[in-house]
Amino acid sequence: MRTNIVLNDELVKEAFSYSTSILTKKDLIEAALREYVNNRKRKNIRDLKGKIEFRDEYDYKSMRK
Repeated sequence: MRTNIVLNDELVKEAFSYSTSILTKKDLIEAALREYVNNRKRKNIRDLKGKIEFRDEYDYKSMRK
């Protein structure tokens, strides 16, 4: 999808300073979007805390070995 946006130059400059592999603004925006989506997915998983019931015989500690 093609779009035109106005970016904060200082923020873009700072973002580029955190990565040597990202060389274009397009790549920077794509990386930022991927990170945003991944963070939201993790947040959704955290919402399940305490809502999942395990069977009584389920032994998660034995699976760690």
